Amino acid sequence: MKKMILILSVLLFSSCGSYYKMSTFYNAHKNDDKVTAMQVPRFMFAVLKGLSPEMNSVLANVNDLRYIQLQPKNKSAAQAVQAEINQLTNERFTDIYRKNDLLKRTLVSVREQGNVIKEVIVHTTAGEKHTVLYLNGNFNPTTIKQYAETGKFDNLAQSITQQYSWNTTAPISY
Repeated sequence: MKKMILILSVLLFSSCGSYYKMSTFYNAHKNDDKVTAMQVPRFMFAVLKGLSPEMNSVLANVNDLRYIQLQPKNKSAAQAVQAEINQLTNERFTDIYRKNDLLKRTLVSVREQGNVIKEVIVHTTAGEKHTVLYLNGNFNPTTIKQYAETGKFDNLAQSITQQYSWNTTAPISY
C-alpha cells in the first residue's frame, strides 16, 4: 500500500511540474539585454480601455497582461527562445492561428475552459525580434479568432507600448 501511494504521489507531482507558465518565461527574460518588458498593473487597464471602444471590449475581462520583446544575441539564443515558446504553447494550449511569411511569423495560442478562452499567447517573430503578448481573463472565442485573423493583436501590442513609452529626453518638471 505504501508503495502504491508513493508511486501515485510521484506521478502526480511530475505531471503537475511539467506545465511551463508565462510568468516563468517572463521572469526568466525580463532582465535580458535588449528586452522591452511590461506587466500592466490593474489601474492601467482603465487607461488602455479608454483608447477606443474596441480596446475596451477586448480588455473588459483581462486579469493579467504581459508584453515582452526579445532580441536574442545570436542564432542559438534565438533557437532557445523559440524552444521555450514551443514549450509554453504546446502544453494545455491550442494553436488557433498561425501565419508564416518570409519576414514575419505569427502564432496565436489559447487555453480554454469550457466555452471560454482563459489565456491567449501571441508570439510574433520579425527578423531577430521575438514579441510575446500574454492575456489572462475571460474572452469570447469569436472575438479572439477575429483579432487573430485581422492582425488586431499587433495593434493592441503597439497601443500598450505607446502608453508605456516615456520621453526620456524631455526635461522633467515638478
